[in-house]
Amino acid sequence: MRSLHLAALCAAFTAASVTSLCAAEPAYIGTWKFTGAVVAPWADPQQRKSDEKERARLIGKTITIGAKAIAGPPPFPCKGAHYAIKDYTADLLFQGAFEEMRSKDKSVDPAKLAAALGFKGASFKTLETGCEFDFHFVDEGTAEVGLNDYVYTLKKQ
Repeated sequence: MRSLHLAALCAAFTAASVTSLCAAEPAYIGTWKFTGAVVAPWADPQQRKSDEKERARLIGKTITIGAKAIAGPPPFPCKGAHYAIKDYTADLLFQGAFEEMRSKDKSVDPAKLAAALGFKGASFKTLETGCEFDFHFVDEGTAEVGLNDYVYTLKKQ
């Protein structure tokens, strides 16, 4: 009888553990801080001047990725976000900017451009938001997003 109670207790504990694991928030939910920015590989100095004011305005600020919305400084707020995590290859990062560069110059290597921005491997987790921006993960605590002529780095807080 005692072993039956012990078995029932173990089963209940296991069910509770599985339920709490399933209810855990995705790793991308939370607050992310803009910690750096580099001029994007696609920036053409002859066509556009990098917007230093925009860069200065964003560095040090945070965005919050919530279950159904993104809050933060413009242009990042988004109500009604719907998320999907996808695996992107280098040519798909930053809305296909690297592939576009290669289409104009066959010597451009999207994998090398991605590596120069800190990406490792052949595919990268990307958070599609259903909004204007997607977030590309260098690792679980570091994301990058392209805006105009910069690639911004965000760190999970």
